[in-house]
Amino acid sequence: MKVDVDVGTTEGASPGPDAGTRAGAGPDASAVDAYLRRLGVERPARPTADALRELHLRHLRTVPFENLSVHLAEEITLDGKRLMDKVVRGRRGGFCYELNGAFGTLLTALGYEVTLLAARVYGDGGRPGIPYDHLALRVRTPDGDDLLADVGFGAHCLLPLAFGERGDQEDPGGTFRITGAAPDVVGAPGGRDAVPLADLDVLRDGKRVYRLEQRPRALGDFVAGAWWHSTSPQSHFTRSLVCSRVTEDGGRITLSGRRVTTTTADGEREERELGTDGEVLAYYRDRFGIHLARVPTVRDPHRAG
Repeated sequence: MKVDVDVGTTEGASPGPDAGTRAGAGPDASAVDAYLRRLGVERPARPTADALRELHLRHLRTVPFENLSVHLAEEITLDGKRLMDKVVRGRRGGFCYELNGAFGTLLTALGYEVTLLAARVYGDGGRPGIPYDHLALRVRTPDGDDLLADVGFGAHCLLPLAFGERGDQEDPGGTFRITGAAPDVVGAPGGRDAVPLADLDVLRDGKRVYRLEQRPRALGDFVAGAWWHSTSPQSHFTRSLVCSRVTEDGGRITLSGRRVTTTTADGEREERELGTDGEVLAYYRDRFGIHLARVPTVRDPHRAG
């Protein structure tokens, strides 16, 4: 598995609020229009908070969270325009770096001010994951709105969260809260300490989801995280297959190997197994719009290439 990048990092730079997406010329108008057609939305007249909410929800319903490239030995390139091409022309999804990378590129082209933020996902025992474990988006509008967008986390908020709000935020996906983080496991200060750009915790239904840094990042900064998640035997992405999206009624459908899980908006789950390769390929095609030549299988992360 090769992970590549076509943009610079923030190393040695003095990043401004748009540093997370500064990478030369953006996508042309036809690419933006094609992306919007895939989402089934019109081009917003202005980059407003309401327009962002619609784009965010339509993205979750249309573009699947999936790790098929990891197991199909496909190259993952962290470049905004190439990620957009994968979503639009390839009719594919991806994991956080790809989905939020593409979405951030789209939002920037639509006039939003986008900053890429790094996060570490909390695992068992409450320990945060590796650096650059996750990519999220801070999105500002000309009207002064400051929002946290994330279309690359699987089951999470369906709508952007108010970045500066420290109380509960109700969302169709649960009750969310952004709060100052405590010092981490090695004592680095969090948002509960009076330090600039201190880390924040994002919680869902009272449980910590990820620890969010506030320092602006560039897409190229996430190469190491994407490589680790694509190759390490310790990464859950190398140990299993997933393809998942939100349904129109607020539920979720997920295909993991041959197992289909349907979750309703109120949390009821139903599981079933698909029998033949033809059924699996048809499910990818009919429910996710993904056309594959063969059924993906979990790839041995110890195998080179």
